[in-house]
Amino acid sequence: MNVGIIGAGHIGGTLTRRLTGLGHKVAVANSRGPETLKDLAKETGAQAVSVDEVVANRDLAVVTLPMKNLQKLPRDLFQNASDNVVVVDTCNYYPQQRDGRIDAIEMGMPESRWVEQQLSHPVIKAFNNIYAQHLMDFGRPPGTPQRIALPVAGDSETAKGVVLRLVDELGFDPVDAGGLDDSWKQQPGTPIYGTDFDVKGVLRALAQATKERKPEWRAQPATSKELPKSA
Repeated sequence: MNVGIIGAGHIGGTLTRRLTGLGHKVAVANSRGPETLKDLAKETGAQAVSVDEVVANRDLAVVTLPMKNLQKLPRDLFQNASDNVVVVDTCNYYPQQRDGRIDAIEMGMPESRWVEQQLSHPVIKAFNNIYAQHLMDFGRPPGTPQRIALPVAGDSETAKGVVLRLVDELGFDPVDAGGLDDSWKQQPGTPIYGTDFDVKGVLRALAQATKERKPEWRAQPATSKELPKSA
């Protein structure tokens, strides 16, 4: 596939490495400009581009940014994208540690619904509950006992199918986690977040999730808790 990745942090850099390693054509962009991505491009063979260029003519685009930075993206970013581009949202809301208060999410909107609104394009939620190093190192062939499973949520069955297949290609068992309105079940603070469950464990964790957002994942005065390296 021809893939564009917006963000070169923990998950963005890992996906750049993994996807180029699998033979996909990858372009990567960040807010600081392509010249800051020269080392990653040299390491992986990915193309370092500007944000304005990163989604044009791509089969799949990955948005992996701090939530607070999503509103800084060009509002017309996806106007030049293919009608069939699949957009993957890996973002997580960390109000105390990084992002500040986002009212709509605090009032119960699933994080990915808010992301979808900022992008003005449908999204598929994936890769947000796994640590970046585990995404890099723990992929295994299909059929491996206790192979790590990853949830994928989205409204388009066609787009979701693309991402489910990509999860499998990366070495993880894909789990259809329902529509985008169900994606809250894999947000920070839920039973699946930051875990390495197999399929049975993922299904159990999704079933155990509750919508009540725990205090540490709500907008309150900053704490000293270290930010997980997952998005």
